[in-house]
Amino acid sequence: MGILSEIKTLLNGLSIPCETGRMSSPAPDGYCVLVPLGEESLWGDDTIDTDVEECVVSVFTKGNYINLKKMIIRSLLSNGFTVTGRAYIGYEDDTGYFHYEITVEHPYPYNGENESKE
Repeated sequence: MGILSEIKTLLNGLSIPCETGRMSSPAPDGYCVLVPLGEESLWGDDTIDTDVEECVVSVFTKGNYINLKKMIIRSLLSNGFTVTGRAYIGYEDDTGYFHYEITVEHPYPYNGENESKE
């Protein structure tokens, strides 16, 4: 399981609609969009040991974003994610949504599945 599927599962458990890249129309009053940022490898003994995946969780809500972002951050931290950034992006006049971003990362054991075979 990767970072996107883990975060989707976590947010679904909190009853927060979530999609990757962008939200389908019509968007609910509160939802999250996941944007994968990439991955880095941690090496040990001349081999890749761990992949660290990174993702931005964009939180959109027409209500109070503070309680929603606190709930999401608490859940991410208690499920082993590392929160590396938090930022209030602003209120979007054209849509009526408050926008908040949470950047997270999570380590996964390296299994070689993503490498091309020569």
